[in-house]
Amino acid sequence: MNQPAESPFPQPLVDAFRRQPDVPAFEHRGRAVPRREVLDLTGRCVRGLRAAGVGPGSSVAVAAGVTPEAFALHIAAHLLGARLTGLRPGLPPGHLARTLAGGIDVLVHDEPSGSPELLAAAGRLVRLGLEKDLLSTPEPASPDDLVARGRPDDIALITLTSGSTGQPKRCAHTYRGLTASWSWQPARRSPRTTALAAAYARFLLFGTLTSAVIFEHLGLCLLGGGTAVIPDPPLSFPEVFARHRITACLLTVPRLHHILNTLRTDTDNTIDLTSLRALLVAGSPLAPHRLAEAAERLGPVVHQGYGQTETGMLTLLTPDDLARRPDTAYGTVGRPLDGVDISVRDPADGQPVPDGAAGEIWVRSAGVLAGYHQDEAETRAVLRDGWVRTRDLGRLDEHGFLRLTGRTRDVIIVNAVLHYAGAIEQALARHPDVDQAYVVGAPDERTGEAAHAFVVPTAERRPDPAALRAHVAAELGPASVPATITVIREVPVAASGKPDKKALLARVGTDLAAE
Repeated sequence: MNQPAESPFPQPLVDAFRRQPDVPAFEHRGRAVPRREVLDLTGRCVRGLRAAGVGPGSSVAVAAGVTPEAFALHIAAHLLGARLTGLRPGLPPGHLARTLAGGIDVLVHDEPSGSPELLAAAGRLVRLGLEKDLLSTPEPASPDDLVARGRPDDIALITLTSGSTGQPKRCAHTYRGLTASWSWQPARRSPRTTALAAAYARFLLFGTLTSAVIFEHLGLCLLGGGTAVIPDPPLSFPEVFARHRITACLLTVPRLHHILNTLRTDTDNTIDLTSLRALLVAGSPLAPHRLAEAAERLGPVVHQGYGQTETGMLTLLTPDDLARRPDTAYGTVGRPLDGVDISVRDPADGQPVPDGAAGEIWVRSAGVLAGYHQDEAETRAVLRDGWVRTRDLGRLDEHGFLRLTGRTRDVIIVNAVLHYAGAIEQALARHPDVDQAYVVGAPDERTGEAAHAFVVPTAERRPDPAALRAHVAAELGPASVPATITVIREVPVAASGKPDKKALLARVGTDLAAE
């Protein structure tokens, strides 16, 4: 029997909103915004964009905050079949100029985002104000405004990577790929992702809508009947969970560290976190002892996800995994989602390695990127016969759990020998006096490069650098011992929310003994 055809992205969202018009889609700074109102905002944006000539194949750049109106603009551009490029806050002028020079037809911005830097980078582009030009029309949306018109093989979304190694790469996803996405297509849900969606009744939404992972999990919330809660800034963690009765949140590892540090001092248990049902931690590896502490303090709500801007979420580690297989699940990022294939391969020749061996992680799924926009060389380097080279290192165990061990590009060449920073970090983090560990490489006159470690201590005691060196030597060999080990109070955090290794590299050689 033939399966029914899947509705093209973003039609499932429109249809879900029509079925529950009075259910709040957002709670924006205390005001409930029902689904019918979001559909009306979307229809107004559709008409305004269409009047500006936007249609299938057009290219729209968007600079806007985290608001229901900005979300409606995103969905409107997709309903028209346009290629949407999100401009996240804080992009340097050079990155803005390069992005806007990449074939953009129309720039849309809300009032707070219309900075002089943005307008200067836009040059003579057609510019529209979200409030002034799109939302000011008095006519309500018509059914014809809310029909998905994207062509399957057209690019629907271009998401900028962090740019931590230079200019941001522009990851291009097609309408076909988004239609097949596990978060935007309810027909693709598995029991694990269905259970996760059920926990997203009140999803804390912050940061930027231009983040691929935020947009993915927002779809999970809204298509599951949940409400995205956008509080007044600034957000204070973990108090914000109690204040707004949050049930689900997506967190980076440094933010989870901050939450756990705060809860350590809350000896009277004054912060009520009983509303939480899912905290999904992603973005960088989480040490097993920190995951265990999170599970102990927060209960069976902590999940860990692994993915990339290029691929979306690939694996999921659930509280059930931790309860059923504590001996193997801790220290992993879980098992692949349904529809995701993972192959571990030799970084040198791309051939599969033996079962259980470590290598580069290659992935395949219906929702991965189609390529890097206007970058054929990088596309050829990453896309191979339907597979995506993640450039992450890891191994799959006999139960299907994926364990990350480092990055193929995060290597330090000491005396002509390759050392992976991730392996040294994990060895340091296994020492009982170390809470977090980060390793960077810097030029060295004697050895070409040298490894420099920065460690955050546990609350109990300050680590002895000599003991840490002996610990690394015992686990990895004397050649892997860092040239310096510096104790720091906390790791600096980049704008992406991830640990900022550039900032750590800038501190190599400085005297941090006072910390």
